Amino acid sequence: MLIIQILAFLGLLVSLYAYTVERNARNPNYKAFCDFTESMSCTKAFTSPYGKLFGISNALGGLIFYAVVLLLTFFGQTTFIFILALVSFWGTLYLAYLSYFKMKNFCMVCNIIYMLNILLLIFAIRVLFSA
Repeated sequence: MLIIQILAFLGLLVSLYAYTVERNARNPNYKAFCDFTESMSCTKAFTSPYGKLFGISNALGGLIFYAVVLLLTFFGQTTFIFILALVSFWGTLYLAYLSYFKMKNFCMVCNIIYMLNILLLIFAIRVLFSA
């Protein structure tokens, strides 16, 4: 479970950064560290129409998601962690598709989140089936 706790904590940190970028994007003087070019921009991803689900920012949703996963690890809830990891994996595939093919954008922060979600699913499967 330690690896899942580490992944969830890293997800919290990256989601917090994403939320900070999203919130500061309204400031014309703000330049996010993750904005390299017009086609390599996390701000573009976070402020796009795809940056929200049901009116809630994906970054804020990530903060909640990773906090819940981290909390569940302390209670040994491997089945719920697996279900959440599976849902996040499908969300990752969808958001990656939108970013790469619809928006034609490479978001470094998003890709870190994608990798964390894939690793979270892999380790959730390992923990679930080793119990």
